[in-house]
Amino acid sequence: MESVLQIIFTLIIIAEFIIGNLSNGFIVLINCIEWVSKRELSSVDQILIILAISRIGLIWEILLSQFVVLYHPATFVTGTGLRTIIFSWTVTNHFSLWLATILSVFYLLKIASFSSPAFLYLKWRVNKVILMILLGTLVFLFLNLLKINIHFKEWLYQCERNTSWNFSVSDFATFSVSVKFTTTVFSLTPFTVALISFLLLIFSLWKHLQKMQLNYKGQRDPRTKAHINALKIVISFLLLYASFFLSMLMSWLSELYQNELVEMLSQTIGVFYPSCHSLLLILGNPKLRQASLSVAAKVWAKR
Repeated sequence: MESVLQIIFTLIIIAEFIIGNLSNGFIVLINCIEWVSKRELSSVDQILIILAISRIGLIWEILLSQFVVLYHPATFVTGTGLRTIIFSWTVTNHFSLWLATILSVFYLLKIASFSSPAFLYLKWRVNKVILMILLGTLVFLFLNLLKINIHFKEWLYQCERNTSWNFSVSDFATFSVSVKFTTTVFSLTPFTVALISFLLLIFSLWKHLQKMQLNYKGQRDPRTKAHINALKIVISFLLLYASFFLSMLMSWLSELYQNELVEMLSQTIGVFYPSCHSLLLILGNPKLRQASLSVAAKVWAKR
């Protein structure tokens, strides 16, 4: 039964890997074409490019890590190989989470409507706010890598005290639990910021929707439909973001209790977020949606 589930999870991860690369690659390609042709790019498009690139890196990192664990476990015997895998995953995961959080803050400041002076102050300086958050995230990344490096050196010292590199499974499991716990803790901040931003944006859209339904023709009005679609997309973003954070918790628990099926499930959910979230970004962005429909029409015409 376990082998069947492992095969199913592997096939799902491969499908998510393909979808994730296509969707994120499409976002990068379309925005880069516009950048070259118009010599300028909006703030949201710049965020989307960096976010898509970080997600491509994260998806490849997850897949390659699984491949190394299954087929080349000797890589973990060398400190350099293990350090490279852990640090590269930490960096790509950091930017994937924080850039999605920055995108949620950007949408909140651009779309939401509140009369608070503090909110209006941030709304007028949205580009500076985004830049300050982005620079501030580098501090979190540095502290995260520093903490992981401490765990790595402690584990390495334990290995050297034993017979060369023949470390026990329990030693590595303890090290892995420590690293994943540290990453999960550092991920709480972007998740909390994104959660607050999404909830405020949902509340603002819902209030605006109620006013529009009273003043216009209800759900038949085009503007009402646009706000309903925006609500659906924002709620979908929130659920996908929450699912990724849940996958990180599951991954930590799977290491803690040594459960391979839970680990594979967490990996499946983990790849689902950067793949499907990018699809929603394409559907929610008029330029990307139009470009995707144009590509789909050309492909269909050639059949």
